[in-house]
Amino acid sequence: MSKFKEKFIVGLGNPGKRYLNNRHNIGFLLLKKFIEKYSSKIISKNKLKCDYSEFTLNECIYRLFMPTTFMNNSGEAVRAIADWFKIDKDKLIIIVDDIDIPLGKIRLRKKGGSGGHNGLKSIISHLNSEEFLRIRIGIGTPPVLENEKKYNTVSHVLGDFSSTEKLVLEKIFNQVIKSLENLNENNESSIISELNSFKNP
Repeated sequence: MSKFKEKFIVGLGNPGKRYLNNRHNIGFLLLKKFIEKYSSKIISKNKLKCDYSEFTLNECIYRLFMPTTFMNNSGEAVRAIADWFKIDKDKLIIIVDDIDIPLGKIRLRKKGGSGGHNGLKSIISHLNSEEFLRIRIGIGTPPVLENEKKYNTVSHVLGDFSSTEKLVLEKIFNQVIKSLENLNENNESSIISELNSFKNP
């Protein structure tokens, strides 16, 4: 079976209504849009510590996962997915938010460190590897706290997207979904280039 006859896509976020539209939940938000596009259902997979959806498109099975472990323990779910489906880590595609990338920008890498992201840190720890695809979607730099000269990171990532930001997100999500649909073993490099050079219209 070729590498992309099945696509294992994990969107990171925190479960629960209070986190629903948080910037930190960008992975969940993107996957929900992907799921809605194909009218697929979301079911709970307790063994995988995930909410899960699947559908088939152009002879490829899309397996979409939203861990229910909370962000900082995402690696528990990703490890369970890899073990259950008996897949190599390079078949995983992880979608996360990134405060070091401006809103409207996307970065796709085949490997790398956590960049301080606790969800990626947990995955790297549980897989004992940094070699997996990750799509980092920019949410912009947190505001600086007055008088303290440090970033208000927690309030930023756990804050909700504004209506203006949601318009930008819509375009980003459409592009990422299109790229995920087109991704195959022959065009990985061009898809990486496509996403990394994306400019918000």
